[in-house]
Amino acid sequence: MKPLLLTLLSVLFFSCEQKLPGTPPDIITETALHDTDDPAIWVNKENPSMSIVFGTDKDTNGAIYAFDLDGKVLEDKTIRGLKRPNNVDIRYDFKINDSTKIDVMAFTERERKQIRLFSVPDMIPLDNGGFPVFEGETQPEFDLPMGISFYQSQTDSILYVVVGRKNGPETGYLHQFEVLSDSSGVSLNLVRKFGKFSGKKEIEAIAVDDELGYIYYSDETHCVRKYYAEPSKGDEELACFGGETFKRDNEGIAIAAYENGEGYIIVSNQQAETFNIFSRKDNSFIKEINLNTKQTDGCEVVTIPLNDTFKNGLFVAMNDERNFYFYDLAKLGLSQ
Repeated sequence: MKPLLLTLLSVLFFSCEQKLPGTPPDIITETALHDTDDPAIWVNKENPSMSIVFGTDKDTNGAIYAFDLDGKVLEDKTIRGLKRPNNVDIRYDFKINDSTKIDVMAFTERERKQIRLFSVPDMIPLDNGGFPVFEGETQPEFDLPMGISFYQSQTDSILYVVVGRKNGPETGYLHQFEVLSDSSGVSLNLVRKFGKFSGKKEIEAIAVDDELGYIYYSDETHCVRKYYAEPSKGDEELACFGGETFKRDNEGIAIAAYENGEGYIIVSNQQAETFNIFSRKDNSFIKEINLNTKQTDGCEVVTIPLNDTFKNGLFVAMNDERNFYFYDLAKLGLSQ
């Protein structure tokens, strides 16, 4: 066959490449004002049907939106007037003093070069206006926080927050802080700098498997990197996986955790507008799924029933139309 004909056939094949069949969401939220990015799910343990999905609206006049499970904005839980909030995360039962435990939210506020901490669901700030991070950096974008995730130690209940940035060094890209509380309030203590960076694009999505003790983050266009979450276990990289399975950017990460270490790591395959599923146990690639989202940045998941719509758990994905998509977890076709 002539080379020109082979070239034409190749072009025709790739231009006609079929996308995976799509699965529509159960709920589409109301729209944000600017640019949605990353979600977090707060489970109301006393009444799961009253759980809240929070999502960042990434702009100079940005916000952390709060949505009910029907996708309606809860204005009294929404935080406005923020300077480019990027990523958000939630943990439960943080000991605020000797007798009180609260649920807490953390998010990055990029243009103010800080992270914020609020109690949930009463949305009271715990940070006296914010905690500066990456102070003293002089390289371009080395001091602009983006990704964030909590880690709650299973051995001593210490709460940590792990923060990434728009740009950074080849090593020590992430900073991990212990979250402290005493009679004077909440504070952060830097405990380590760790994590490799390929330099190809940026690192935004961070997710932590509290139970198994691993930190995962997306080194975009390169791989998903894996480290120990406990600072005492060292800074050795445990894995750099999945890079060949993405069209370009590997983005948002959600960890669907089940008993006995079973479960899945769900990662946005952004330019393919799909999600890649990996094993929680050995990080092997399982499959690719299409959930009809556009250019997904962030995603999150819980594996417990919430209401009649989300009987099997809830998966939330940012959609590039200033909104978020909600799915009953069964729609992802993941077995327990």
